[in-house]
Amino acid sequence: MEIDLIFKIAAIGIIVAVLNQLLIRAGREDQAMMTTIAGLVVVLMMVLNEVSDLFQTIKTLFDL
Repeated sequence: MEIDLIFKIAAIGIIVAVLNQLLIRAGREDQAMMTTIAGLVVVLMMVLNEVSDLFQTIKTLFDL
């Protein structure tokens, strides 16, 4: 796993947290929740790609 992935996830987390707080203070709790869910989906897709690569490497390693 590359260290860039960890930095990207951390950056997305910080941006989502700031947007969440701004939207909550503006009285838009529903949009704050949607922003949080969107950030979660983006991070999950990034991690899913890495897990897919891991399984592909395992398959080629063991000739499955």
